[in-house]
Amino acid sequence: MKRLTAITIFCLVALFPAAFGSGKGMRTTAAPEYPDSLPSVWFYTEGIKENTISGDTLRAREFFQEAIRRDSTYAPAWYELAGNLLSTSPDGAVDAARQAWQLDTTNRWYHQLYGQTLLMTDRYGEALKVFRRLMEENPKDPDNYRIVAALYEQRQSPFQALVTLDSAEMRFGRIPLLSSMKRRLLIATNQIPKALEEARTMVEEAPYDAANHVVLADLYAADKQDSLALAEYRAALKIDSTNVQTLLSLSDFHARRQDYRSLLAVTRQLFLSDDLPLELKVNRFENFTSDTRFYREFYFQLNDLASTLAIRYPDDPRVVSLYAQHLIASGELEQALSLYKSHLTDRPPVEEYYRMVIDIESYLQHPDSVNQYVTRALTLFPEKIDFHLSKGHVMLQTKQYDKAIHTYRESLDHADTDSLRSVIWGMIGDTWHQKAILTDSIPEEQLFARTKAGKRGIDRRAMKQCYKAYEKSLSYWPDNALVMNNYAYFLSLEERDLDRALVMASRVVSLTDNNPTYLDTQAWVLYKMGCLEEARKILQKAVALDGQKSPELMVHYGDILHELGEQFMAEIYWRRALEKGYNVRLIEERFKRPAKTKPSE
Repeated sequence: MKRLTAITIFCLVALFPAAFGSGKGMRTTAAPEYPDSLPSVWFYTEGIKENTISGDTLRAREFFQEAIRRDSTYAPAWYELAGNLLSTSPDGAVDAARQAWQLDTTNRWYHQLYGQTLLMTDRYGEALKVFRRLMEENPKDPDNYRIVAALYEQRQSPFQALVTLDSAEMRFGRIPLLSSMKRRLLIATNQIPKALEEARTMVEEAPYDAANHVVLADLYAADKQDSLALAEYRAALKIDSTNVQTLLSLSDFHARRQDYRSLLAVTRQLFLSDDLPLELKVNRFENFTSDTRFYREFYFQLNDLASTLAIRYPDDPRVVSLYAQHLIASGELEQALSLYKSHLTDRPPVEEYYRMVIDIESYLQHPDSVNQYVTRALTLFPEKIDFHLSKGHVMLQTKQYDKAIHTYRESLDHADTDSLRSVIWGMIGDTWHQKAILTDSIPEEQLFARTKAGKRGIDRRAMKQCYKAYEKSLSYWPDNALVMNNYAYFLSLEERDLDRALVMASRVVSLTDNNPTYLDTQAWVLYKMGCLEEARKILQKAVALDGQKSPELMVHYGDILHELGEQFMAEIYWRRALEKGYNVRLIEERFKRPAKTKPSE
């Protein structure tokens, strides 16, 4: 044995003062004077006390280690130390368990703990040797057969695993857990007829056990004998029509065969069961409704499922949200709104209910109602920034621009990230821009043109505040694409600072994935700079990606084509913009413009 250094002796004296002298660090008294072989027993016993009575595993470990230090051949201390180390030092537990077993190879408990520590540290090859020996030494313990079979399976030796399970069956008869392993291995090795034979024997032995019929049904289904599978599922349901495991297996059977009507019928039975957790019911419904086509085709069955949950769990927030979303998807917006409103008095209050009421009322353009519920929400959730922003949106919607700007500024106190501050400053800039528009009857481009000509169009002071807000926004988040796009577009309409406008517009396009609106801004800036060919290419791409839905994009494209001398095509796009609802008078003015000569001519 290696001699202890002076430092090690000092550390041991510090840890075990009662054992080495009259120190006060140890709670227990010094070991009594025993023969040389007994102090380790005393420390071992004290360790057991600390572990089982006091629950102090660290202190117990110190006692076990001291017992081993005094007698390295004391196997019980090695055994207890191994159990103590299992959760904190699995490798150390393996070493301690191996030492205990090597000191007493006849002790089955030591041998079993050694095998368990090997399993915990993924040393499956060594564990297999240990448990095979345990199986030979103690053939009356079926658990050893189970572990050996599982280890064979893990080592990709399913046939050896089956041999082991057959041996167990011959010795103990049928044990459900081992029989289940055997069937699974038979299926894995494509021995389905044997698996079916096993399952049929099991049903014959216990015909009133629904689980046995389900096992046989699953095997028939795997063998594509659907009629026999359904017969066994019915037999299982006849024994217990509410058994969740039977219903789950049957629903899986219908799902694999894409018999969705039967699947939904079984799902309704599951939704009526108290044994299936609500979380699983909600997840199932969400999976069904994630496919719009499926939702449309089986709407009535899904509506029945949603109603079943709403009736059984009327106050559960998950179900309230699920049923409300179902109503919204069904086009019953007013019903969904009523449902959310009916739960606004729930205690504790649910933030999501207020948020949905505000969103729906905003969509329905009920600003007074929005303001009412935003005020209530802020009373209950004063720190929630989205409610502050909703209040600002109401003011903006009702054209109370100064109040909207004030509200947005107040919401900055609750913003906890720079990106959110950037977004809010962008909203402030957009509100100043809305305030700058002196009339809604004329398109924005025309208003900027009128202002440039000295006529009434855009409030320049408000636009100055708009740009200041945008600058503030970009100081927090330089890559705020929405702010950069708006900033660049407004500069192009004013026909000033076009170089910077192009830098911002190009940056936005590089940050986003071919967004037609952002491409339009880049093209329009280039158009204002006189780069017509480059502008035409970009805007042609934007119009194609947009599917010719936006009249503004088609007007811009027509204007560029006009400047390039392609009058015929320009008029085609102007007419398409007119068909999409663009201002009639402005289109008529464009048709009066004299045709341009192509640059090449």
